[in-house]
Amino acid sequence: MQVFITGGSGYIGRSTIEALTRHGIEVTALARSEHSARTVSDLGATPVTGTLIDTDVLREAAGRADAVIHLGVDYAEGTADVDRAAAEALQDGAGSRPYVHTGGVWVYGDTDGIVDEEAPLDPPRITAWRTENEKRVLARAVTGGRPVVVMPGLVHGRSGGLVQSFFVEPGRTAGAVPCIGDGSNHWALVHVDDIAELFVLALNAQAGSVYAGVGGQNLPLAEITRALSHAAGCPGRIESLTLEQALQRMGPIAEAFALDQQLTAARAHRELGWTPTRLDALADLAQG
Repeated sequence: MQVFITGGSGYIGRSTIEALTRHGIEVTALARSEHSARTVSDLGATPVTGTLIDTDVLREAAGRADAVIHLGVDYAEGTADVDRAAAEALQDGAGSRPYVHTGGVWVYGDTDGIVDEEAPLDPPRITAWRTENEKRVLARAVTGGRPVVVMPGLVHGRSGGLVQSFFVEPGRTAGAVPCIGDGSNHWALVHVDDIAELFVLALNAQAGSVYAGVGGQNLPLAEITRALSHAAGCPGRIESLTLEQALQRMGPIAEAFALDQQLTAARAHRELGWTPTRLDALADLAQG
């Protein structure tokens, strides 16, 4: 089996390529630069030169593969339009073969307790564009496509991702890790290697399926930031920020970090047999 992946040189993408190859799957990966090409090559994938706006390249590469995983995102101006056009090209190429699209649980907003994929959507500004794009992706299920949407929680592990960029690194610089509000809100966490396994399993999911990729660790932000303070080299030193202060410092993503989210991945466990194994998030976060 051969899978074409976008975003393969990124944080989640690198772990996903490793997971695919462990399962004996051949991987081709979109590479927008020489550095990206070297990264995916070192992981065992064959690079395909191009970017997310090169829809002809996407369509052709998807057409040559047995399945597609779309992880890449262009966070420049026009993110929604680029993602929509890329997804359409990839699905055109994939036809009736598996197509796995990346979403994110932030679209559920504050969850008011533990919820699953059927919860109402209430996305913060930074991720609101995803909802319409994902509807269009899933609509292909009624016309012969095999779309599946995987929605990761807040991904951690391997000293990378948003947690590292917005909390650990600023903590190292300032001598204290930022915490938005009183820290009573929850984050739905998942380890990067566990979410990579879910992307592999999703290749066998039924068309139109949606999965919350969370590890079952819905931890309060106060506990998370205390753990991160050890990774940042300032144990126990936390800087409390109001949402307004966090928005000034972090930008719109602060609204997402301030969400109170608790989710279950029972559907992925039941339908795909996905069983996360990295279940000590606080220890992992403290190690950085």
